[in-house]
Amino acid sequence: MAKDEGGKRAGRGVQWLIGTIVIAASFLIGWLWMDYRAALDRPLVLDRPVYFEIAKGDGLARISTELERQGIIGNRIWFTLRACIDGSARQLKFGEYEIPPGTTLRQLLAMFVAGKVRQHPITLVEGWTFRQVLAMLDQSPPLTKLARGKSPEEIMRMVGAPDEHPEGRFYPDTYFVTKGTTDIEVLRRAYRKMQAVLEEEWANRDERTTYATPYESLIVASIVEKETARPEERPLIAGVVTRRLAKGMLLQTDPTIIYGLGDDFSGNIRKEDLLKDTPYNTYVRVGLPPTPIAMPGRDSIHAALHPAAGESLYFVARGDGTHVFTNTLEDHQRAVEQFQKRRHD
Repeated sequence: MAKDEGGKRAGRGVQWLIGTIVIAASFLIGWLWMDYRAALDRPLVLDRPVYFEIAKGDGLARISTELERQGIIGNRIWFTLRACIDGSARQLKFGEYEIPPGTTLRQLLAMFVAGKVRQHPITLVEGWTFRQVLAMLDQSPPLTKLARGKSPEEIMRMVGAPDEHPEGRFYPDTYFVTKGTTDIEVLRRAYRKMQAVLEEEWANRDERTTYATPYESLIVASIVEKETARPEERPLIAGVVTRRLAKGMLLQTDPTIIYGLGDDFSGNIRKEDLLKDTPYNTYVRVGLPPTPIAMPGRDSIHAALHPAAGESLYFVARGDGTHVFTNTLEDHQRAVEQFQKRRHD
């Protein structure tokens, strides 16, 4: 009987122990589950935006380990568990991500699954030359450099326009790219946009314009772009250019001379510069230069195709960003005397 009683007490002890373990395990599992659920919607401990890159071929284990190592998440176990439970483990997209403060673990995973990668702005500025564009692209960290060391002809072949001169062919705008985008892709996008803008403006041109081709209007637009930054003056300058072309007069625009001189330009136009015969010297050659001299924006293209009516054939800078427009050479010379020569006295 004693043995039976002892066995019963031992059995009850084992049952109590098992019950205690089960209850403790249940509490632990419940606590872990609640902590997991809470962790999903708890903001990450970030006091500023941070950047994280998922490389091609990175698996869930490496991604979660790197997130924890960089201090973006506090516990990679919850990140890994969530990715496995909701099936996102195999849907994480490679790329560079910007993670702002306030992001939760749930939102972080959704960001990776959606591929909401960081967008870098690349700005091509109105009035820039092709050389300036290439220099900027070459110094842009997010871009993969394919144009580096290539000739303009090689670059245009890569862009998809092998028979075209690059100057003025790219639309000045801000283009958003992801890390690893090539400089050639940026140029392709800028080229296509310039084509679209030019075609649209050409289709709606003023009937008084006499350009033979859209390309001629692009050349005029580039001159307008370099001559003034004042929106109200662009049609006026385009009007002067149009009338001088119609009369067979020399255009005599300083920006074309500067462009033609290239690296030989000293910062001031000298008398010998005015006499130097280059394809872009509109002081010695009648008509338009052979190519644009910069990237014109839409306003300059529109002005070139909608020149202001009037009789002015000359203009001179006041020195404050505006110009004086005159109809005769005599009035122009007086304006030069007033606004140009006095500046050098």
